[in-house]
Amino acid sequence: MAFTASLVHSAILKPSSSSHGELLPSSSNSTSFMGAPVTLSRPALSGNQTLPRKQLVVFSRKMSGLEEAIRIKRERELQGVTKVKKRPPLRRGRVSPRLPVPDHIPRPPYVDSNILPEISSEYQIHDSEGIARMRAACELAARVLNYAGTLVRPSVTTNEIDKAVHQMIVDAGAYPSPLGYGGFPKSVCTSVNECMCHGIPDSRQLQNGDIINIDVTVYLNGYHGDTSKTFFCGDVSDAMRKLVKVTEECMEKGIAVCKDGATFRKIGKKISEHAEKYGYGVVERFVGHGVGTVFHSEPIILHHRNDKSGCMVEGQTFTIEPILTMGSIDCITWPDNWTTVTADGSPAAQFEHTILITRTGAEILTTC
Repeated sequence: MAFTASLVHSAILKPSSSSHGELLPSSSNSTSFMGAPVTLSRPALSGNQTLPRKQLVVFSRKMSGLEEAIRIKRERELQGVTKVKKRPPLRRGRVSPRLPVPDHIPRPPYVDSNILPEISSEYQIHDSEGIARMRAACELAARVLNYAGTLVRPSVTTNEIDKAVHQMIVDAGAYPSPLGYGGFPKSVCTSVNECMCHGIPDSRQLQNGDIINIDVTVYLNGYHGDTSKTFFCGDVSDAMRKLVKVTEECMEKGIAVCKDGATFRKIGKKISEHAEKYGYGVVERFVGHGVGTVFHSEPIILHHRNDKSGCMVEGQTFTIEPILTMGSIDCITWPDNWTTVTADGSPAAQFEHTILITRTGAEILTTC
């Protein structure tokens, strides 16, 4: 769960007047087309002769035909990415009261406080018992997420999804980690269309053509398992489907470079490279994080190109959870201090897995 960016107060953040920290902007990365240099020459002219204007234009086009073709191809690709039917902007519905959790279920330490917890500076590296408990928590989170996805259809409210997810989690003897985290009022995050993350379930009905990210974290036997996925609601446009597909691919490419000794910055590099092929933006403000007995800890996982130092260690667990947008990566946080939408109203998608670093790669724990 990408709560982390709201909490980090280290060198990678700059001060902000809001309750949410923002990552320092990285240098802009633009895609350019480069080839062998082309030398242009003029036909030899005598005296004050000049080449007719029409002839000059034709000559220029011949010399730059390849560059022009590449430019047109790129423009068409970008048009294909950003062309999506304009939908009414997301509006907040009514938020129902917080759901109860049976007294016998262990709670994380932050539940009784509305203060946003600090990020733990300790990396979470587990022994065999800890890994077994992480697997159990993550497997439950994955099952809950899959169930939540079956509920997505037009006319269903995000509040109904939250209620069903809440019940499944407590029936399994676990606590829904978001509930009470820094005052968050619900058991799951539901982020629709232009909502990047941290959407609060409410009375809004899902509409045909919506996309919705459902972010599930459970606290089971003292360990958090964290995962999310973007689902389709009804008949979703091809442009939106492509955004969702590429976002999932970005997460997978980020996971693929992980192993004992690998640098954290490789994750952002791989994700950015793949997103840029399709003209999508990678949101910088929200990040992945260490997860285990503590909900959010170091390492902070940046999904964009960066110079972050540090290497992965065998036995370590953390999340990779990129958010991609069709347009601006800038965002606006609603007055509820959680719901964060794209500044230009363009659609956003997110996927997330909790992974375990092994000697030769990474094991995805949030599967079932």
